[in-house]
Amino acid sequence: MTVSADCRGIYGLSLFRYLDEAAKAQVAARFERLEIERGRALVEEGEPASSIYVVLSGRFAVTRADRDYPISEIGAGQAIGEIGFLTGSARTATVTALRDSIVFQLNRENFEELAERDPGIWRAMSADLATRLAATTAAPQRPAQARPRTIALIPAGASRLDVGFIESLTAAFAARAPTLVIDSSHEAFAVSNGGSHEVSEMTERLNALEADYTFVLMIADATLTSWTRKIIHHADLVLAAGDYGADATPNETEILADRFLAPAARRLILVHEKRRSLSGTRRWVAQRSLAMHHHVARGEREDFARLARFVDGTARGLVLSGGGALCMIHVGIYKALIEAGYDFDIMGGTSGGSAMAAAFLLRSPLEDIEHGVHEMFVRKRAMHRYTLPRYSLLDHTHFDQELRVLYGDFDIEDLWLPFFAVSTNLSKYGPHVHRSGPLWKAVRASASIPAMLPPMYTELGEMLVDGSLVDNVPVATMHQLKSGPNVVVAFDVGDRDRFDVVYESLPSRTALLRLALNPWARHDLPQAPGPASVLMRSMMANRHAFHDHLRTGDLLLMPPVPSGISFLDWHRHGELLDAGYRWGRSHFQDKGRPARSV
Repeated sequence: MTVSADCRGIYGLSLFRYLDEAAKAQVAARFERLEIERGRALVEEGEPASSIYVVLSGRFAVTRADRDYPISEIGAGQAIGEIGFLTGSARTATVTALRDSIVFQLNRENFEELAERDPGIWRAMSADLATRLAATTAAPQRPAQARPRTIALIPAGASRLDVGFIESLTAAFAARAPTLVIDSSHEAFAVSNGGSHEVSEMTERLNALEADYTFVLMIADATLTSWTRKIIHHADLVLAAGDYGADATPNETEILADRFLAPAARRLILVHEKRRSLSGTRRWVAQRSLAMHHHVARGEREDFARLARFVDGTARGLVLSGGGALCMIHVGIYKALIEAGYDFDIMGGTSGGSAMAAAFLLRSPLEDIEHGVHEMFVRKRAMHRYTLPRYSLLDHTHFDQELRVLYGDFDIEDLWLPFFAVSTNLSKYGPHVHRSGPLWKAVRASASIPAMLPPMYTELGEMLVDGSLVDNVPVATMHQLKSGPNVVVAFDVGDRDRFDVVYESLPSRTALLRLALNPWARHDLPQAPGPASVLMRSMMANRHAFHDHLRTGDLLLMPPVPSGISFLDWHRHGELLDAGYRWGRSHFQDKGRPARSV
């Protein structure tokens, strides 16, 4: 029996490992070759499992209706649909081509004919099925995101791709893993008339490159040529690069990429002549649906290295918890982290943690951050300016003005590194992640202590309050935005606080007014926490929930809070910063200096 060289690749599948050579040849000879275009569903969840498939080249995503993320990915040499096919059940998932792919199909009629001739085929495949089912049951609920292998580089807006930029990008990827750069001038991938046979051969050649290279960087033409169309169909990820000062209107190549790739598979690179303070990035980002945008400066190797880390899933994040005045500890910890050799590619936080992360990304000197906290909360008493309690207890206009002074007119998009803040959406009863718009508003929403400050409202009329209510340590949000390790900072407030308060001693309204108006009687007031303190403590009640979202590679830092300092002791900011720094320095001296992100 003659079996094609392509079909012989089926021999290595674990699915057929128990078959002898003659039986393998019989099975392989019955497979039919199929070409599957990007975006086409090969099997649909719930449909009858009438065929089994083997991937010759390409890549497929496995999804289910009850999950909001892909269950897994399937690549060359792997089988598709074997569980439902062998058990006779309906398809348990949908499998969709992530790029132009080639598969072999064996339908049930041919399989049953083979099994009738040689019952050993059925027994052998059933044994492998049992092994695979056991492995599936033991697999984690949410697998790690697969690393892109084929990357299409296309121009963004009215820009053109220049040689210097391509060389810098290539060097960044090549420093991490074997990388091949190809363009339409490469004779092995030239497209003349785009005939089906020619395109099929190109698909196989492109897919075959992954055996020798971790990254295949495919450079688009200046216009939407056949080559450009092909690499967009084939890409796991599209990087659209544009000169920051150019016309930002999406071009026809970007529009095509938008049709074929989900936002998670598209990134925007904004190229600058040098690093500088930015304004107006929103004109680029608002017109596109993206996983993320990145600022890079020509000649800055670290900017290109950072982009490569995001692509290959090793970008390092800094996650900062909420905690009111205690968030000054973050500043001390950050100082110790930098001295210990850490650097970060993205930062985010909740409430006061978002405020500190934003300040770090503005590259504010740490002494300026402390001075700003002193000015806002101590000298100008931003948390003590009470108003008529119609909308809140505090005068928000003064609070907001101080935030504008601290964060200026910057948009989140203008920050050189990615940033996010988390607030609580009381219209949807869940977290709200801020990744665009005025920076001060994102911090303000994330730190909108209920009742103390009025909620913030979105353009859609959604009500936003302090993020600590639902996600005080937003490590899960960080993992949703990128793969890779994180430093996570939360506070060890312990369970030491006890309150020697007799409930019956709390005065009535009339008694409270009488005591408050008599300065000699104020010492008779029960020493119970006030509303602001109770609110802050209430928001910290879920502070341990984030532990379930920590992953391998994450570093959790939980510095202790100095005794006798509360969430509202803004006047003790210097003590808190110093305590965080001393604890962090001691911690890293004990643990050793970490390796820098590379």
